[in-house]
Amino acid sequence: MNGAEALVKTLLASGVDTCFANPGTSEMHFVAALDQIEGMRCVLGLFEGVATGAADGYARMTDKPAGVLLHCGPGLGNGVANLHNAKRAESPVVNIVGDHATYHAPLDPPLASDVEGLALPVSCWVKTSTQSASVGQDAARAVEASLSRRGVATLVLPSDVCWDEGGVVAPPMPLTAPVTATDDAVTKAARMLRSGKRCGILVGGLGLREGPLRTLAAIAAETGARFMAPNANARIERGAGRPAVTRLPYFVEDCQRALEGLECLILVGVKSPVSFFAYPGKPRSPLPENVIVHSLVGPAGNVGDALDRLADALGCRGRQVDVEAAELPPVASGPITSAAFAQSLAALLPENAIVVDEGNTFGIHCYSATQDARPHDWLQLTGGAIGIGIPLATGAAIGAPGRRVVTLQADGSAAYTAQGLWTQARERLDVTTIIFSNRRYQILLLELGNVGATPGHTAHQMMSLDDPPIDWVQIGQGFGVKSARAETMEELNALMAKAFAHKGPFLIEAVIP
Repeated sequence: MNGAEALVKTLLASGVDTCFANPGTSEMHFVAALDQIEGMRCVLGLFEGVATGAADGYARMTDKPAGVLLHCGPGLGNGVANLHNAKRAESPVVNIVGDHATYHAPLDPPLASDVEGLALPVSCWVKTSTQSASVGQDAARAVEASLSRRGVATLVLPSDVCWDEGGVVAPPMPLTAPVTATDDAVTKAARMLRSGKRCGILVGGLGLREGPLRTLAAIAAETGARFMAPNANARIERGAGRPAVTRLPYFVEDCQRALEGLECLILVGVKSPVSFFAYPGKPRSPLPENVIVHSLVGPAGNVGDALDRLADALGCRGRQVDVEAAELPPVASGPITSAAFAQSLAALLPENAIVVDEGNTFGIHCYSATQDARPHDWLQLTGGAIGIGIPLATGAAIGAPGRRVVTLQADGSAAYTAQGLWTQARERLDVTTIIFSNRRYQILLLELGNVGATPGHTAHQMMSLDDPPIDWVQIGQGFGVKSARAETMEELNALMAKAFAHKGPFLIEAVIP
């Protein structure tokens, strides 16, 4: 058995049965091993950022890692942006990077680079295997690290380590239990909530699943506290019959207004909120002055256990809070506007859908408008590195087969990783991609004003995508995805209804007036 075969068998033994790949010469023995060993689903991406973003989406829906197979330092570099997003989402990912043979690297061939140095900023664990006999053990450690630390574990594999004989399959490693809230932290949080002060609870991570949200609803009903989520989150389970959770706004002034009047804030699985960027003359933190901030449990901690114990301390664990859902709205008509689209989305969204939100500015109304839509999951851009929507949807569809994935996709961001459409077609995934074709980087036009800059002709040209306009219907069709264009809400409603029932991927270009 060579090192590559030991790698694949160890990954399978550890529960990793899916790999998103953009391989090169150094990874050919891994590719060859797939023919010899059954059980590993290997999904090809035409760009590394597609593979890394898809692994993130897969992890968010399965709570387990997929493998990612990349080629040397430059291949890793191409995938780093979406590994950064995966890190911020606390997504477990096993990132396998092939490299030059150990005896060849000192000659400084053209693709030689500091692979570990590139991986460290986006990884919770990094290791380079140095002999075939250790590959299996290193792979088992990578899986354990990705799950225990909820992040990207990067394993660097020189090509000779993969082709040399002597590989040994390693058994799965036991997982380290997540950090739990201390008794003192629970007692202090309960005391704050009983103090009569105006309290808020900011919750993230696994706390945004339906079970913990119902516990939060009981705590809120018992104490009068408000609970909310950060602006960007890995996955929220929401829709009719589920507790509604409000997200903090993106812009710092809006966030200040949302938190205004709070005297204490309890953090559950999140860090204290901070402005996305620094702006001249504006605050870095949206928190009210003199607010008391208390962390019940930190990021990647055991959020569900912490909330259960807090509910016990307050005497409300198991309390049922009825959630009344409003009737679904009618579909909108007329010109395609942000509010009109959000209304139609709420009306048409299929049961148990997965919404991938990279709608940026045009999609601003979609989250609030769909709270009473049919039950669904909401996935977001977590790290701010645009170009995740199409890959994230690809991985989510593979991780949750049988569920309709709906991608709300800004056109500028879509251009970063449009290759992911080809993977959706190749894998015949049930993904509906809705491109918001406003033909500009609208968020950057807003940010010009926020930083106090005065834009002129050149600045506006830098934000424009209409010379020449991007034809998303042709792009989708070119990648093998059935595609159509809508210029009115009536056309868009009809296409959404058709696309949601269509087997396989479907792209809609919504032309924004």
